[in-house]
This record gives sequence, C-alpha cells and structure tokens, in this order.
Amino acid sequence: MTDTGYSQPMASLGVGSIVGESFSILFGHFIKIIIIGFVPTLIGFLISGALTGFNVALGLEVQEFSGPGSVVASILSLLINMVVYSITTALLVQLAYDAKLSRPIQLGRYIGPAISVIVPLAVITIVVSILVSIGVVLFIVPGLWVYAVFAVIAPVIVIERAGFGAMGRSRFLTKEYRWPIVGALILGIILSVIISFLAVFVVGLIASIGSIGLIIGVVLFAGMSTLGAGYISILIALIYARLREIKEGVNVDQIASVFD
Repeated sequence: MTDTGYSQPMASLGVGSIVGESFSILFGHFIKIIIIGFVPTLIGFLISGALTGFNVALGLEVQEFSGPGSVVASILSLLINMVVYSITTALLVQLAYDAKLSRPIQLGRYIGPAISVIVPLAVITIVVSILVSIGVVLFIVPGLWVYAVFAVIAPVIVIERAGFGAMGRSRFLTKEYRWPIVGALILGIILSVIISFLAVFVVGLIASIGSIGLIIGVVLFAGMSTLGAGYISILIALIYARLREIKEGVNVDQIASVFD
C-alpha cells in the first residue's frame, strides 16, 4: 500500500454533545450536587467571612486594605477559597463519572481521593489562576486560551494521581482541541457569572434585613455558588473523558475504574 500523503482527519471533540450531557447530569443529580459541594463551600465562606468580613466575602463590599493585617487576612481568605474549590472540584469530578455510568452517587467514596489531592490541586489551581489572570489583563482571548490549555488539571490530578505533573499532562491532552474547549468553557463561565450576579443581588436584598438576613444570605450564596462550580466541574470531567478517548482510546468505564 502506498502512502498517499494524507493524514487521518482529527476526531471531533463533540462540544454540543458534551454540553448537553453536562446539563443532563447537572439537572438529573441536582440535589446531590448541591449537597456534595455545599458543605465545603459554606465552611470556606464562614472562614473567609471571619477573616475579611461577611459583606466582603459575599461580594457586597470591596476589601479595604488598612494595614498589614488586612492584607494577610485577604491572602489567607484567597488561599482558603482555593482549597475549598479544590475539594469541591475533586468531589464533583468523581460524581460526574458515576453519573455518566449510571452508578450510585456515594459521597463517602469520594472523600478519600478528594482529600489526598488537596495540596497539588490547590497549588496548581493558584498557579493557573495567576497565568489566566495575566492573560486576561493582556487581552481576554489569551486568558481563555491559557484556561483551555490547563482545563483538565483537576481530573488529571484526581483520576490519574498526576500530582504536580498535571500541568504538562493537561497541555498534552488539550493540544489541538483548545479552541473547541474554549467554546465549551465560555458557556460554563457565562452560566457561573449569571449565577454570581443573581446570588449577589439576592443576598444583598436578604442581608439588608439584619443579622438573620446575613446568615440566610451566606447559606444561600454558598448554595448558588455550588451550582455554578458543579456545572463547570461536570463539563471539565466530560471534556477530559472525551480527550482520553480520542487520544488514547481509553473509554469512560476504564477511567472510572480507578474509584472501584
């Protein structure tokens, strides 16, 4: 057989299918997703509120830096939020795979793997967040591109136990598929932004009635924040599964077997 010089067409990521399935999982397991992500998110808000003030933590006021103490409190609050994000993402990535395979959602089975990857996931999340922020400052498109390059670091760390090698692994998996990933992530970002605006608006109204309103507002804000984080985590988990299928011929059943 002679070489015709033509390369095999690149397989499609299937953004439409991934987005549709991610919404199906979100609404199909809505209560469980809220429950799984709610506790760590609420704890994070309570600690952040104690450090910087609850109005600041909820986005109702801007942080005022009146001295070294307020700067330290703000940095600690940011680090705590990153750790909370890491725990929530690690839990929800596992939920996404069980949901995709129609397996029972079991929180107890997710806790161990989630806790074991907190350090690398939190550290790498901070590094990637800085890189994305620099890209956004330069121009929005570079920021989105960087986000796409490192989009699957969470499932790589949680499922493959790649640790601090997750950035290189994510670069490999997302190569040649970054623009489709950008398209999928934009929808998730828009959804999260809408939820955040609604949350701040509603919480602002409730918090204005006094201390009880502020407490209710914190709980409500944590719940709504979990919804946005839940959708993005599911979306990223499905993108990761599809990339493994395309590039390595590994299907979701083989990926999910790590939790068995």
